Amino acid sequence: MTATGGPSPTPLFGAASTDVASAPTQEGVSLNPNAPRIEFFTSDATAAAPGTTVTLYWSTRGARDAVIYQMVRGVRNRLWNVGPDGSLPVQTSRNDRGTVDFVLSVGKGVEYVEQTLSVPLACPDTWFFQPPPEACPTGPAKDAQLIEEPFERGRMLYVSTSNQIFALFNDKLTPAWLVLDNKYDLAAGQESDPGFSPPPGYYQPLRRLGFVWRGNDTVRNRLGLATQPEASYNGFTQATSSPSGSTTPAQTVYISSADGTVLQLLPQGNSWQIITPPSSP
Repeated sequence: MTATGGPSPTPLFGAASTDVASAPTQEGVSLNPNAPRIEFFTSDATAAAPGTTVTLYWSTRGARDAVIYQMVRGVRNRLWNVGPDGSLPVQTSRNDRGTVDFVLSVGKGVEYVEQTLSVPLACPDTWFFQPPPEACPTGPAKDAQLIEEPFERGRMLYVSTSNQIFALFNDKLTPAWLVLDNKYDLAAGQESDPGFSPPPGYYQPLRRLGFVWRGNDTVRNRLGLATQPEASYNGFTQATSSPSGSTTPAQTVYISSADGTVLQLLPQGNSWQIITPPSSP
C-alpha cells in the first residue's frame, strides 16, 4: 500500500466526540452479478482527535485491487493503492477539523463502485468566550495586544498577533469590514497630522490606526471621524475554518472588544456583529 501527498503531523489529544460516522453511500452499482462490489468500508473509531491515527477497514468482492482517496474540501487529495480486502492506518492532520472523509473505489468503466466514509473529529481546543460557537476553532486562543477606537460609522482595531488593522463599518455597504497590513513606522512617521483639527467632540486617530485612516480614502470616508480616543488593552483572537467539504477556504474571526464583548467577523468581509457574553452570577 502506497500513499502520496498529505502532511504527517504529531498527535494532538482532545476530548472524545459523541458524533458518529455518517452512513456511507454507494455509487455506480452494476446489474452484473459478477461486477465488483463493496461489502463494507469502516474505521476503528467513531470519533478521533486531530493528529491521531485512524485505521480503515474494507472488504470487496469481484475486484483484484482498490483505491482509497482522502477528500479535502471536496477534492481527492491523497490516495492509496490497496488490495481488495485489508486495513490501512491513516495519520490525520493536527489542522483537520469537523470530519476526515474517505472514498473507497473498485472496478473500472461502467462496472465500478464507490463508497464514502466520514469520521468525526473531536475538537481539541476551547473558545475564549461563552457561549461558544458550534464550530471547532482552528487552534487555541491567542493572547493579543489590541487597540480599538470607535468612529461615527464603525470602529477600527489593531491586532498585534497578525500585525493588522481591521476596519468595521456600520454603513450597510459592502464589504462590511476590511483588514489591512500595519505599515506604520513610529521612527519614520508622525503620530498625527498636525494640520488636521477635528470638530469639538471628535478625535483624530493616532499612530497605527491614524496612519491607515489618513492614507486610505475608503476607510476614512466610510468610518467618518473618531468619537473617542483609542483604547489599548490585552485580549484574545481566535478563528474557525470552513466547514468540512467546503471548496472555498473561509475563516470566521473572533476578537476581544475593549468593553468586554466579542466581535465576530464573518468570512470575506460579508458582515460582523457583537457577541455579548453572559454576565457572571
